[in-house]
Parts: sequence; C-alpha cells; structure tokens
Amino acid sequence: MQPFLSCRVLLSLDRQEVRAMEPMKPMEPMKPMEPMKPMEPMKGMEPWWPKDLGEPATSGAQNGMKYAFFPDKRRLLIDRDGQVSTYDSGDHRIGGVAQADGTAKTLTFTSQDGDVDLGALKKLG
Repeated sequence: MQPFLSCRVLLSLDRQEVRAMEPMKPMEPMKPMEPMKPMEPMKGMEPWWPKDLGEPATSGAQNGMKYAFFPDKRRLLIDRDGQVSTYDSGDHRIGGVAQADGTAKTLTFTSQDGDVDLGALKKLG
C-alpha cells in the first residue's frame, strides 16, 4: 500500500472540472556555506607632512585646508590646496582649529593660552 500524498484540488464551478495538482517535492538539503575570505587590511593614507616630524599631536581638515601640529618639534603645518606652509608654534600647544570664514580661508587655533591667530606665528617656509 502506498502512502497518501497530500495534494491541492482546484474546483471550477463553470465546467465542474476537478484537477489534482502534483504534490510539492521535499526541499533538497541545504549545502553548507563556504567560509568568507578574510578582509584585507585597509591601507592608510600616506601622511602629507615630512616623515621626520613624526606623528602629529592633532591634525584635521576642512574646506580644502589641512593642518598638523607637532609639539615636540614646535611646528604647525598648514596645507592649503596642496601648498604646505610651516610655522614655528613657539610655546603654544595647539589643540584645535576654527575656520572663521570658509571663503577667506583664515584660521584661528586654540592653545593653552587661548586663541592663536595664524598670522601671529612665525612662518618658516
């Protein structure tokens, strides 16, 4: 004796037709997923400042301008559209920057003594 297979039946009242549909087939067993390949480490950006300065204590970028401060070397570097300028930061310990006007590209830095205008620092190159 064969087991009874479940099926769906459609009734059409117009023609009094009865149709038996083929029973659903069982799902195939799932195959195990292949393990994912490990991600390659992302390559960091090359620093835009000279390597002999080491790592900056603080750095940032805004509106096409970048800055990096190196307290051990007493240097503040500013990159304006690819043109890098170096300043002697003196005794200032630069901790942040404020861009007063994005179109004029003027910068004011904050230090332990308050705000420091970039024009007040000695430009070295």
